[in-house]
Amino acid sequence: MHLYTRSTGEGLPVVLLHAFPLSSAMWLAQRETLSAVCKVITPDLRGFGGSVLADEDPSLDVMADDVVRLLDHEGIDRAVVGGLSMGGYVTMALCRRHPDRVLGVVLADTKASADPEPARANRERIAAAVLDGDTSILVEEVFPALLGTTTAQRRAMVSGRVRGLVQSAPPKAVAWAQRAMAARPDSFDTLRGLKVPALVIVGEEDALTPLSDAETMVEAVPDARLTVIGKAGHLSAVEQPEAFNRAVSDFIAGLAGGTPPRG
Repeated sequence: MHLYTRSTGEGLPVVLLHAFPLSSAMWLAQRETLSAVCKVITPDLRGFGGSVLADEDPSLDVMADDVVRLLDHEGIDRAVVGGLSMGGYVTMALCRRHPDRVLGVVLADTKASADPEPARANRERIAAAVLDGDTSILVEEVFPALLGTTTAQRRAMVSGRVRGLVQSAPPKAVAWAQRAMAARPDSFDTLRGLKVPALVIVGEEDALTPLSDAETMVEAVPDARLTVIGKAGHLSAVEQPEAFNRAVSDFIAGLAGGTPPRG
């Protein structure tokens, strides 16, 4: 299993893992800007973009192991690993399974708690629907919640781009990822055990994983800072890339300089 990956820049390796049901295409602005200060590595998680799904049972652990194999392939011992939404879940799984591979952590618009039963049932409903041919459910139900009110009302180009990425998601990958996320464990113990700095980012208008989720993660991590991105929803890196990139760049500078993050 080898993940299709877009990489750019040199220096400190920073792996960014995409949201559901998108691909590494969502990190375009991060590859363009952050490549000036680090090596940006943006894989397509299995089943999405250019990566195959393969035959393993749905599991975030499997996705995390994929990322570690990518690091092995690139000859990278340790990296800053970050993710947005589903990518954040994979990041926490990687921290749990491979803590020795992580230099720092970025958790954006995600949460450490497991899904309650109604959320798990909803994920299974969507998985079954797309496998039955009803891919319109992604645009009708998943897509609207990804963007903040400001983006939905004022950023037609961003909305159109995200809609296109959602529409191109392969049904089998959608179902597999939904079932993997539904089965994920609570990750607060993983966060409490982190021995590296963490940056937690949340969009001010994020309705899926709001500020309260971000704050509980910051409280759990021994060395963490919180950045709230104004006028952004669940896809803060896409909706407000300048502010997102500035937060990540500052965090990377702190790691490279050996100084602890502020906050």
